[in-house]
Amino acid sequence: MHFVDECVIWAKAGDGGNGCIAFDAGPGRPRGGPTGGDGGNGGSVILVASDQLSTLLDLTFRREYKAKRGEHGGGRDRCGRGGEDLIVTVPVGVVVKDDSGSVLCDLSAPGQRFVAARGGQGGRGNLHFATSTWQAPDYCEEGEPGQERSLQLELKLLADVGLLGYPNVGKSSLIARVSRLRPKIANYPFTTLTPNLGVVSLPLGSRTSDRSFVLADLPGLIEGAHQGHGLGHRFLRHLSRTRVLIHLLEVTEEPGRDPLHDFDVLNEELRRYDPELAARPQLVALTKLDLPATRESLPTLQQAFAKRGIQLSGISAATGAGITELMNAACQVVRTPTASPGKSLSMA
Repeated sequence: MHFVDECVIWAKAGDGGNGCIAFDAGPGRPRGGPTGGDGGNGGSVILVASDQLSTLLDLTFRREYKAKRGEHGGGRDRCGRGGEDLIVTVPVGVVVKDDSGSVLCDLSAPGQRFVAARGGQGGRGNLHFATSTWQAPDYCEEGEPGQERSLQLELKLLADVGLLGYPNVGKSSLIARVSRLRPKIANYPFTTLTPNLGVVSLPLGSRTSDRSFVLADLPGLIEGAHQGHGLGHRFLRHLSRTRVLIHLLEVTEEPGRDPLHDFDVLNEELRRYDPELAARPQLVALTKLDLPATRESLPTLQQAFAKRGIQLSGISAATGAGITELMNAACQVVRTPTASPGKSLSMA
């Protein structure tokens, strides 16, 4: 399935039906009393959040959503039937914006509804306008036009914990180790092109647990991500709902790269994109501990990070070393009502 997290739709609600002009004619009463009924209300376009969807792909195949109009009123006090509402199902986590970019609604819970376009009110029939001095009104109201507008839909994944790191740092390997998700894993950058969500249950491997959380594996970030470099700019928004970030680092021979520098670069990218996101609690881990070069570098790097008050742990998705401790620490933060922002956390 293709992952689509942005789309634009056109919502058009149904117009209200017109009121009716009618009279109760009879013998000797050519125009009788007024009996014109009301027009029916137009149907509305309603967005409903569902946890059965994970992408906006379906909405890209149909960009216009029109609800039915209300029927016109009839004689003998008959009111027109209201137009049916058009229900549009969207994934949980969709943010709805108008043309100016202003947020109209955040559908963050299953079953949450938002009236994207409100149906027009039906017009009143002539029976409403009879008075003592105007007993045979030949006037009725037209139905109101239904609301119509363009809407921007943006999907923000609902995850408790987000994986942060450069491309090929080991995020996909980690989420595959701790959940049933099986993302593409390869030894080249940007193997993850779309966000992935996995459920972590503790203790690891258990099928039923009251200690679980949702972990998000996002495409790797690089310097300049907040300006659109690499793939990060498009997916940074998916970190906005997370309670804690797991910052993964690696020892690499790539020129200009070292774990401490990578840590500073990506945190600066977060700060430039959204200062509130940069203030989220972080757990920091050095990946690929199964490699000799990583094991040799770990003590020196731990000392360098400790000077900043940051605890650096070592993990290996290949052997499982340090994974349980890291996941337990992340779960503890998720289950804590309030966590201190803007600091790296201890795994103790």
